[in-house]
Amino acid sequence: MPLRPELVILDEPTIGLDMISKEKLRQFLDAERRENGTTLLLTTHDMSDIQRLCQRVLVVDDGAIAYDGPLTGLAAVAGAVRTMVVDLTAPVHSADLFVLPDGAVHEGIEADGIRHSVSFDPRKLSAAVVLAAISGTAEVADLSLHEPDIEHLVRQLYGRVRG
Repeated sequence: MPLRPELVILDEPTIGLDMISKEKLRQFLDAERRENGTTLLLTTHDMSDIQRLCQRVLVVDDGAIAYDGPLTGLAAVAGAVRTMVVDLTAPVHSADLFVLPDGAVHEGIEADGIRHSVSFDPRKLSAAVVLAAISGTAEVADLSLHEPDIEHLVRQLYGRVRG
């Protein structure tokens, strides 16, 4: 019977690997974790490894713990905002035409007035409330929501700790 360790400690496990080898290693580690209950302890700067393999994250900054918790909670602690990008059916060239809820910020206009970007704190506003405000002024043809990537969140967290 093969030996199944309870804990596997890996230091920068995918550094220097090509993208196919990286993916195969991540798949193997994820399967090992799921099928055998193996705890994986990664020390890494590769945020893709973290997103693919970790549920809990410990961010250390200059020897101090800056964050210890679930990966999903990192955005809230870092104070990250979500961005909604809407494509309208007809151009709107002025952000002043939108009456956005408090806390939502019109970030920009592109594609000759068709595409608008609005940022908001998802802890304070829902995407539905922001969309309803935009839809009250213009007809929305399409939309997408963008979460900040994990590297951005960690940079924000380091900035808060260092003040």
